Amino acid sequence: MTSKPALFGVLLALGAGWGATVPMTKIAVSAGYRDFGIIFWQALIDVAILLPVVLARGGFGARGLPLRVSALAVYGFVALFGNLLPSLFSYTAVRFLPSGVTALCLSLIPMVALPMAVMLGTDRFSAGRLAGLVAGLTGVALIILPEAGLPAPGLAIYVPLALIAPFCYAIEGNGLARWGGAGLGPVQIIAGASVISMLVAGPLALGRGVFINPLHPWGLAEAAVVAAAVISLAAYTGYLWLIRRAGAVFAAQVSYLVTGFGVLWAMLLLGERFSGWFWAALAVIFAGLFLVQPRRSEDVPGVSTALVPGHGDVMIGENESRPI
Repeated sequence: MTSKPALFGVLLALGAGWGATVPMTKIAVSAGYRDFGIIFWQALIDVAILLPVVLARGGFGARGLPLRVSALAVYGFVALFGNLLPSLFSYTAVRFLPSGVTALCLSLIPMVALPMAVMLGTDRFSAGRLAGLVAGLTGVALIILPEAGLPAPGLAIYVPLALIAPFCYAIEGNGLARWGGAGLGPVQIIAGASVISMLVAGPLALGRGVFINPLHPWGLAEAAVVAAAVISLAAYTGYLWLIRRAGAVFAAQVSYLVTGFGVLWAMLLLGERFSGWFWAALAVIFAGLFLVQPRRSEDVPGVSTALVPGHGDVMIGENESRPI
């Protein structure tokens, strides 16, 4: 049995790792790399790591990477709403916004997801959760409304662009929670979705002239693209392990740490500094996160929808959270 200090250590490491991927993306886009070029190489890295694992478990059969219509639909759904669309808008927004602000916007996933879940009948509403939603909206207002909320005038127009990503992640998580994953495990889903993301992003990157040619001297930006992909996948694997060992409610607390570390890494790695309005928004949004997250008594047995961006949005069911 894993000790509590060890579980908290894993939780801290996951938050630190996931949080670092946002400033790494900022480094890549600041060097001139763009959306589908980054998406392609990160998907390719995921495929290179995950595809041999799932194929070794069962080829293209039920325990490997099944290619039946229902499975392909799930792969496509997750690729679209869990990778292609949110990454497109996040990578565009982070060109103009500080990466700390982008990280703060991503923390709104649970608040965006809750109204969808209530409408789909997969979650409950309450006065406390309503207060959480109001806190989330207040946090966004504290960033975009005051003149000193962002480091430069005019940047507020890019905040709605950054908010599209949490909306997409919320669609992904709620869609899987409502209609299921066609009997697939989370690693199978991510592997299949990564293949589709790679096949879609590659031609789009070439067509738009944003393909990243790896055959040139590497620098910080190239290392950031690779590191973000590897760290995200490692964090996702650790997240699955943590859910099995400590439960979904405990693991979901990583959403606080992802945001906090995202801001911290932005300050340490990029030298970003934020106004008092930003810190007020951070405090209010953290309060909103606490209010909207499910309490243990409200858990649906065997089902967890992660509250962090990227790989962690895949529904994990009682029969799906098997070891990689």
